[in-house]
Amino acid sequence: MSKRVLIVDDEQSIRSSLERLLTFEKFKTFTAADGRAAIELAASERVDIVLLDIKMPGMDGLEVLGALREQYPSLPVIIISGHGTINTAVEATKLGAFDFLEKPIDMERLLLTIRNGLAQAELARRNVQLERRVGLKTEIIGNHPEMLSIMETVTRVAPTNARVLIMGENGTGKELVARKLHELSKRAGEPFVEVNCAAIPEELIESELFGHEKGSFTGAVSQRIGKFELADGGTLFLDEVGDMSLSAQAKVLRVLQESVFERVGGTETKRVDVRVLAATNKNLIEEAGKGRFREDLFYRLNVVPIRIPPLRERASDIKMLAEYFLREVAGELGRSLKKLSPDALDALMAYSWPGNVRELRNLIERLCILTSGDVIRRDDLPALTIVREEDARKDPFGLRTYQEFKDFMEKEYLERKLRENNGNVSRTARQLDMQRSNLYKKLEKYGIDFRKEASGDDD
Repeated sequence: MSKRVLIVDDEQSIRSSLERLLTFEKFKTFTAADGRAAIELAASERVDIVLLDIKMPGMDGLEVLGALREQYPSLPVIIISGHGTINTAVEATKLGAFDFLEKPIDMERLLLTIRNGLAQAELARRNVQLERRVGLKTEIIGNHPEMLSIMETVTRVAPTNARVLIMGENGTGKELVARKLHELSKRAGEPFVEVNCAAIPEELIESELFGHEKGSFTGAVSQRIGKFELADGGTLFLDEVGDMSLSAQAKVLRVLQESVFERVGGTETKRVDVRVLAATNKNLIEEAGKGRFREDLFYRLNVVPIRIPPLRERASDIKMLAEYFLREVAGELGRSLKKLSPDALDALMAYSWPGNVRELRNLIERLCILTSGDVIRRDDLPALTIVREEDARKDPFGLRTYQEFKDFMEKEYLERKLRENNGNVSRTARQLDMQRSNLYKKLEKYGIDFRKEASGDDD
């Protein structure tokens, strides 16, 4: 990806010569004849480094330098002046200039200085990215077979540029998987930009994604850089992509096909190198059948599908997740580590978790704050949060949702049939006319303990 250089000088001949040189050296260039134009360009285009003259009409170079450093602290600025003095160089350095070069310009030295400035900016940016990644919780927790399969898929797919569609209910960890894909990719040092398509009004989603030009619609008082430009070289995560408007879907499809787009109200075609990851809690094929989602976009996004199971389908992971969150929250709060009593853990295992992993994490945090002792017991759990299995057995029709009722009855049925066969899984599967692998998955899902008879006919 070409680095972008902004050349600011009031002399046309200097702007042209620098532009020719840098274009030959494979840089992308922008030019401005005065300070205000330079500040506007920096606001509307992603710029990697600035070559800035001192003596200009209106705002002089030092004023422009101060404004750029205030708005873009990590942007390297090289001062170029034909009126260089020691005092000017010192003042520019104090204001944050990367270097100071005198006219006439030594082109070899200029190129070396540009490359050094870009290298320093890249190092600073990578440090920020590293700090962000250290601060983010990107560990995928779980030993359930489906989670192990997801982790294997993430490891294989991450180093490629393949698009991934992550499907699952709210709270299952779709963003976590997207961040892990970016973290393990070759783009890890580049931006990870997230767009929540469900949280942006329909009339603003195109501006959010592609940016807009000043005056392109009511309220567009200045140019804006969109998420695709901000993610150039990195990863763009379209969360809840099923909520995107059809017009925005058409433009996203074009970017995926051709890697180009125009800002809203603009005519200049912009090219980007972006890996797109998408997530949804909807069935996009059904949405396409109802005319609410483009089928061609679905197939573009669905190169590698990843389905994250709801927590109720991997109950065996609840203990591991709860203990992980207990350690995490204890570290965040600076408190001693709490433990779950067996009856509290049983209650957590019996709950259907409509809010999935996010709900479990929030509950653990609340318990760590409100529980006085070092052990969290069944009585410490919120009264309406957990469904006791014994209460469900007394009145299964009192369960809150159809899913809770269905899961409870299926678990009861499988436990009874397994007991009738003395824990022999193969015999139970044959009796139920069910594949043994499928029965194992269901036993794992509900956290049902089973044993194989030493003299049984398991094979």
